[in-house]
Amino acid sequence: MKSQQAEIGILGGSGLYSWAGIEEAQDVVVGTPFGAPSDALIVGIVAGRRVAFLARHGREHRLLPGEINYRANIYAMKSLGVRRILSVSAVGSLRETIHPRDVVVPDQFVDRTQGRAATFFGEGIVAHVSLADPVCPELHGLLATTAAEQGARVHPEGTYLCMEGPAFSTRAESRLYRSWGMDIIGMTNLTEAKLAREAEICYATLALVTDYDCWHAEEDDVSVDALLANLHANRDLAVRVLCAAVSTVPHERDACGCGRALQSALLTSKEHILPEVRSRLAAILGAPAK
Repeated sequence: MKSQQAEIGILGGSGLYSWAGIEEAQDVVVGTPFGAPSDALIVGIVAGRRVAFLARHGREHRLLPGEINYRANIYAMKSLGVRRILSVSAVGSLRETIHPRDVVVPDQFVDRTQGRAATFFGEGIVAHVSLADPVCPELHGLLATTAAEQGARVHPEGTYLCMEGPAFSTRAESRLYRSWGMDIIGMTNLTEAKLAREAEICYATLALVTDYDCWHAEEDDVSVDALLANLHANRDLAVRVLCAAVSTVPHERDACGCGRALQSALLTSKEHILPEVRSRLAAILGAPAK
C-alpha cells in the first residue's frame, strides 16, 4: 500500500522512542527474511515528506545493543522504499573539547563489536561493498548544517568507536580509545552504517553527547542517571533537527554514490545466484535506487 511506503527513515536511539510530530501516523508491522525488526515502524508525514520511524531498542527500550536485529531493521526500511536514513544516537565523549549536550556528526567509524550479524550476504552470495567513507556525504553535510541552524553546538566531523556493550568502558579502555584518536563512543551505529551501505541506502548519524565516558578525571564516571538527564535535554533538539533536516533532504540522489554501492560489489555472478537466495534478498537485489 502506498500509505505504508516512505522515502526517509529515522532510527531513534536511547531517549527517542516515538515521534509525536508525525502526521497521519500508522503502525506498520514488517516481516523480513531475517526476523522481526525492533518494533513496528511508525509511517507518516513530516514536513510534507513520507517517513518511517523505528525505535532501534524498541519503544520500551527492551533490547540491548547486541540484541538488536540490525539486518531486520534495515531490510524493513528498504522494503518500505526508504532511500535515506537519519540516525539519532546517544554517545560518550572521548575529547575535552566535545562536551555533554554537544552534537557530533561523525564521518568515520571503528568497529569493536563482537560477532554481530552485520551483512546481508553469505549463504550462497558474496559481496564486498566499499566502506572507506561509511557516511553519506550529502546527508552528513545536511545534518551538520541543520543542527547548527537549530542552535546546537556542533562538531561536524569525528570518529565514532562502536563498542559491544552493554557495560560501559573500563577506564583503561577509555584511555586506549583516546590514544587511538577516537572522538566519541557508542554501541550501535556502525552496524547500521554497514548494512545501509549494502542496502544502497544513504546513512548519517546525529550523535548526542551524554557524558565523558570514564576517562575524565574531573567529571563523574558515566552513570545511567546522568545519561538520562542529558538525553532528555537533547531530545527536543533532536526532534527539531530531524524535522528541519527532513524538509530539506533533496528528492533525488545525485550527490553521492550510496544508491550504486552494489554495482561493483557483487562477486557472485547473477546467473549463479540461487532462486532462494534471490528471494531472501529481494529488497536488496532489486532494481538500483534512483
